[in-house]
Amino acid sequence: MTSSASHTADTLDQLQRKLAAAEAENDRLLALMARKEAQWEAAKQSLFEQFRLAIERQFGPSTEKYRVEQGDLLINEAEVAVDAEDTAADEESTTQDAAAEPRQPAKRRTRGGRVALPPDLPRIEVVHELPEEGRRCAEDGTALKVIGEEVSEELHVVPARVEVIRHVRRKYACPICEEGVRVASPPAKLLPKSNASATLLAYVATAKYQDALPLYRQSQIFARHGVEIPRNTLARWMVQAGERLQPLVAALRRHLLQAPLIHMDETTLQVNTEVNRLASSTSYMWLQRGGPPGQQVVLFDYDASRAGRVPVRLLGDYTGRLVTDGYEGYAEVVRKNGILHAGCWAHARRKFVEAQKVQPKGKTGKADWALNQIRKLYAVEKQAKALDADARRELRDQKSRPLITQLRTWLDKSQQQVLPKSALGKALHYLDGQWGRLTRFLDDGLIPLDNNLAENAIRPFVVGRKNWLFSHTPSGAHASAAIYSLIETAKANGHSPYDYLQFVFETLPTLSEADDLSPLLPWRWKETLPL
Repeated sequence: MTSSASHTADTLDQLQRKLAAAEAENDRLLALMARKEAQWEAAKQSLFEQFRLAIERQFGPSTEKYRVEQGDLLINEAEVAVDAEDTAADEESTTQDAAAEPRQPAKRRTRGGRVALPPDLPRIEVVHELPEEGRRCAEDGTALKVIGEEVSEELHVVPARVEVIRHVRRKYACPICEEGVRVASPPAKLLPKSNASATLLAYVATAKYQDALPLYRQSQIFARHGVEIPRNTLARWMVQAGERLQPLVAALRRHLLQAPLIHMDETTLQVNTEVNRLASSTSYMWLQRGGPPGQQVVLFDYDASRAGRVPVRLLGDYTGRLVTDGYEGYAEVVRKNGILHAGCWAHARRKFVEAQKVQPKGKTGKADWALNQIRKLYAVEKQAKALDADARRELRDQKSRPLITQLRTWLDKSQQQVLPKSALGKALHYLDGQWGRLTRFLDDGLIPLDNNLAENAIRPFVVGRKNWLFSHTPSGAHASAAIYSLIETAKANGHSPYDYLQFVFETLPTLSEADDLSPLLPWRWKETLPL
């Protein structure tokens, strides 16, 4: 009996152990399934967000406006613009009515009214007279007197006209000894062996690099005007012109590196024929911008690489402030030179805009809160725009720092609640990783909130790239960089790119290598013009 009871107890104990092991295995498998299900759900959510963003990029509006209204998506752009203008005028009138102090009513232009033509445009007067019989009184035949006139103006365009300038240099010689023939020196030309004038070179460069008009289209336009200029000839002129501009670009770079703050950015470029590289290889156009108002410098520079050695080469021994996006390629020059490196809130904001786009329609979430907080930071910057650096820093300390503190607390909490691979998770990760650079503006009034000055300057290149697609050779890319530099620098200082290029192309050939090029800088240009 005792043996039988002991055997039964052992069997029961074994069954209990097996049951416990089975339950443990079951719990392990359930936990594994839960983890897998969570991973699948996260992957599904990530793919869904990528799909939504792809649709937005393809078919949505190319804007980062917060809460894009349906009216912004309409095709009747002109009608919407007029309606918006009327609404703004009504709001201004309402604001004035609500003010305690009465004001003079704002002068409103009637809907559809014409804007006055610029007074500095040349005028050609065409007088319209009554016929001879109409200038006599119908009652007694007395000649009518002029008592006034009615004037209306219309805008007239003179199409481009191609003409040839003949430079005639007369030869002189002594009629007695018939020796010592003298002839006037030829005019200085940017491209001595070509028949392209400075005006023509400036016209072609402005059309290509400012207006994004490819050279083959320009060749077709010239053909319609009666002159055949092959595309490869135009290309050769631009490459040679870019090479001649290198000393002036070097002078601009010396001025740029004296600026207390520099913006930098880079974008892709394809160069078809480059030594030891495939035609499909990706190269880069780098941009730098800096200088005080009225003396802004915008420089483009081509390089086959996006590596950190490129900023090291471009910045040399510069030790000031640098504003960039989140690309880590700038870390080497920042560490080497001891540069104060600031980030870009526009890039941080852009990632929350993407997260907002994949939210369920009609619902608000964390992305909306972040965008609203960033909008408040920009509102403070708008107030500080006209202040000097010290006053701007004080205003930021009063108004921006509390917003940043709130944003940091929210960020730490939200990172624990959001899937890392989701659009919102990526936005939070970027914000956290760039936090030190993004908050550097609080302690320095010279540092702006974003890198938009660089992005605005590089945009014409990006637009042009959509038209001409690639550069054929590295020399063409370097030439493009030089001409883009002069055009964007002229624009940054409020000058006409065509007029400035024409001045440079006419004046540069008259200077020697030892001459000072500072009179050719855009902010010195007007001082050097003849009276």
